[in-house]
Amino acid sequence: MSGRKIFLASALLLALPTATVLAGMAIGGSMPNLRLWTWSSLIWVAIGIPFLLVQRQAGLPSFVPGRAWFAQSGWRVLVAGWIFGVLDVLAIKVIQHPQPYTELPPFLQPFPYSLLLYTSGALEIEVMYRLIPLTLIMLLAMRYAAPAWQQRIFWIAAVLTALREPLEQWPSGPAWFVVYAFITGFGMNLLQAACYRKHGFMASLLLRLGHYLVWHILLGVYVQFVELA
Repeated sequence: MSGRKIFLASALLLALPTATVLAGMAIGGSMPNLRLWTWSSLIWVAIGIPFLLVQRQAGLPSFVPGRAWFAQSGWRVLVAGWIFGVLDVLAIKVIQHPQPYTELPPFLQPFPYSLLLYTSGALEIEVMYRLIPLTLIMLLAMRYAAPAWQQRIFWIAAVLTALREPLEQWPSGPAWFVVYAFITGFGMNLLQAACYRKHGFMASLLLRLGHYLVWHILLGVYVQFVELA
């Protein structure tokens, strides 16, 4: 794929974050505890666009996979995200909070705004946690490291970046839950890095979107329209 086409595809990714900012501005005053996306968040996503243009130079797959990719492999990535989402629902909602919520908790937002917020949030996380650091590291590796070391460097970087989210979001609660949260958080991030290495950035993003669909969006719909009805 040409650099021009990748740039155009990347620019399209900014449409949804822009819609998220505008939607939050429009409804923010009418809904309590609404999580708002700001223009600064949009800028962070935009910073990732140049990195999408140099995926090949970094020894990584193209940003946009082939047309047959989803039918052949992409659906498995999406299902993996669903599985992580179901595990979170079981561990947090079913086991730890079986009683109905009296209001939407901080990790849930009203539907359909949640579609915009968590899709844009997934994009921002993937740009900051994977696209930028892994591309930078691999650009340096491709330039300065021997070919035999390039694969090792990627996996060292993958492990280190996979540790970021579970450490930043270290939970409170019983010991079993802390262990669960770290293992699944690290495991999902490492699997995303593996998907990125094999299929490209969109695969990593798709896995997180699958997780967010179950954990943030569908659970939010259940709480909003069933428990709070």
